[in-house]
Amino acid sequence: MLRKRTFIDLPTAIVMSTAATMGLFSLGLSSVGAQEMANACPVEGCEVKIVKTEMVDGEVAVTLEANFQPEFSKNHLHIWWGENFTIQQVSGNAETVHNVKQGDWHPTDAFPEYRTQGAVSTSVRNGSKTLCVSASDRNHNILDIDVLNCVDVSG
Repeated sequence: MLRKRTFIDLPTAIVMSTAATMGLFSLGLSSVGAQEMANACPVEGCEVKIVKTEMVDGEVAVTLEANFQPEFSKNHLHIWWGENFTIQQVSGNAETVHNVKQGDWHPTDAFPEYRTQGAVSTSVRNGSKTLCVSASDRNHNILDIDVLNCVDVSG
């Protein structure tokens, strides 16, 4: 059976594409695509840094900046005590890829405000004074073991 091929010239295709996009905006569906895009790493990779810390009720309140929007089921953050574990240890593939014993970290998408808890609570810091953060994927694998940010929170 022969199928009829339909050809659309470029100006018509642009108009149709624009109309379809405008239809999505009018339906309020644009935020779905925008949120997915915001979680994607830019060309230079996902980066996150600690820009402010202060003690609040015995835990460290952290303000973060990132070039992506963390989402727990996708790219998110791993936070850990720097003297206790290396970046390779706070990755889901610590043992299989990095050949190191897996450590403890707190996975989160709390952004831009975060407060230490769980594996990063001040109660388990064991004298550590350096808080670290890096981006990870949905499988809890650090995206780039050369990209991390650590700050001294001993004060």
